[in-house]
Amino acid sequence: MNHFFESKHLLLNSKDKFLPSILLNNVIFGYYDGKIKILLKKLMIYDKWMLPEGFIYKTESVEEAAYRALKENIGIDNILLTQFHVFGEINRLYSKVDKNILNQRYVSIGYYAFVNYSKVKMFCNEKEEIRWFDINKLPKLYGDHNKIINTAIFEICKYINHIPIGYELLPEKFTMSELRLIYEAFLGENLDRRNFQRKMLSMGFINKLNEKSEKRGIKPTILYSFKKDKYMKCLMQFLKL
Repeated sequence: MNHFFESKHLLLNSKDKFLPSILLNNVIFGYYDGKIKILLKKLMIYDKWMLPEGFIYKTESVEEAAYRALKENIGIDNILLTQFHVFGEINRLYSKVDKNILNQRYVSIGYYAFVNYSKVKMFCNEKEEIRWFDINKLPKLYGDHNKIINTAIFEICKYINHIPIGYELLPEKFTMSELRLIYEAFLGENLDRRNFQRKMLSMGFINKLNEKSEKRGIKPTILYSFKKDKYMKCLMQFLKL
């Protein structure tokens, strides 16, 4: 398993196999209990949490490396990864551990992904910890990883009013309130319930079902589902993939 700590040592011992001075950072979003979550890792020798990272083999493309790193961390690779920014500030990594182990500057390519929380299998070794955190309650982060997360959210918000998001985050059948909570988490504001529902239905990506939720203690609510083919086609066109 090519984990963060092991992969850094692997890089030192096999420099000819990897692209020099380039890292990948995957911002992985999940949805659970009405909240957007972000997956973070922490080495036992560090005091701050960080985004999952990976190196790029010279024999693979950057995209192939990003999907490989994703699968190595959460066991999933059949989802959409979106490249959103390159981070290359001179002092973006300031850990003494990094200076001692790597002794060089690194540029990071950022990707983000939406994943089904229930399908994630988190992998780590005895030298590290991996955990989900609420998007609004993140711990102290390593280097510029807070900037990477904020940039990912900013990029998502650029198109959030043009195409729906949530297909990868929600179960097959969901309530309009669940979808609205996702939008509110990314936009950082409360949305009018009726206006939101009207807009989502007018976009033509959502089916209104003849079913209602049956959660104990909660009034039955109409369920919806995404029109997957139309949703994905529009997403691909919008992102020009």
